[in-house]
Amino acid sequence: MIKVQNLAKNFGTKRAVDGISFSVERGEVLGFLGPNGAGKSTSMRMITGFIPPTDGTISVGGFNMLDNPIPAKRLIGYLPENAPAYPDMTVFGFLSFAAEIRGLAGDAKKRAVNKALETCFLENVMHQSVDTLSKGYRHRTCFAQSIIHDPDVLILDEPTDGLDPNQKHEVRTLIRRMGEKKAIIFSTHILEEVDAVCSRAIIIDRGRIVANGTPEQLRNQSKTAGAVVVRVTGVSAGEAKARLGDLAAAAGAVILKEEATSVTLRVLPKTGGMNGVLTQSVADAVRNWRVEELHTEEGRLDEVFRSITMPDTVKGAAK
Repeated sequence: MIKVQNLAKNFGTKRAVDGISFSVERGEVLGFLGPNGAGKSTSMRMITGFIPPTDGTISVGGFNMLDNPIPAKRLIGYLPENAPAYPDMTVFGFLSFAAEIRGLAGDAKKRAVNKALETCFLENVMHQSVDTLSKGYRHRTCFAQSIIHDPDVLILDEPTDGLDPNQKHEVRTLIRRMGEKKAIIFSTHILEEVDAVCSRAIIIDRGRIVANGTPEQLRNQSKTAGAVVVRVTGVSAGEAKARLGDLAAAAGAVILKEEATSVTLRVLPKTGGMNGVLTQSVADAVRNWRVEELHTEEGRLDEVFRSITMPDTVKGAAK
């Protein structure tokens, strides 16, 4: 449904997006991650045809966005950054206007507006003007206009920005459900949303794609993916560290906490650590010790994100 090849954008001498390529299939929810200024919003604006690229091609539903923009844009629902809307319109009036400019009229327009109001939980504010709405309701209103024509492609820029925890849950559930039939790209800086919603994620930094994979594949890039945390009593910290760090499946052991009667260690895996070998090795090694805790760690997306986008900082912290 979406195919991007060698996409680039220059603003004067600044190269905001630097030759990115990816595709999104129907039934896929792609998370677009990156630090502020990485090029996320610029990329999404180019994909929707809002701004032209400096280089590269964009195809939506088989239509080239530059050569054949109208049929390509008909397939897209777009929630821009900061959720802009006309402040003097009521919610109902704004959605009716959005339906009309999408070519809906009569009963089709009425059904579309009512469905958008219901889907985005806006019935109780439908007659309020947009400028009287809270940030969360304003965001929901703009989200509603993006789905009013039931598009095959959704481009959502920070769709949960400004929402309270309950509203975020509702929007994530909605995106996940719509993602079964649509192709969806949404940018976020909230890493928990990747696990909650995405089937795949891309990390972009300084205008380039630096990681691309499922949430599980990204977590497995974490240094702690497959590490084993164990707390034992009656054993000195030095003895525990030496025995566990020398295991064939271990890349070393780190003391996390040393108390009067117990010591907690993290045993780091060698590459490919999420295979259970290290866990079994540690379990065998501590069999004759008194074990109070033993568990295998999953990788952490925040660590992976920082190691990719701020490698020097992470290395410095490790030292």
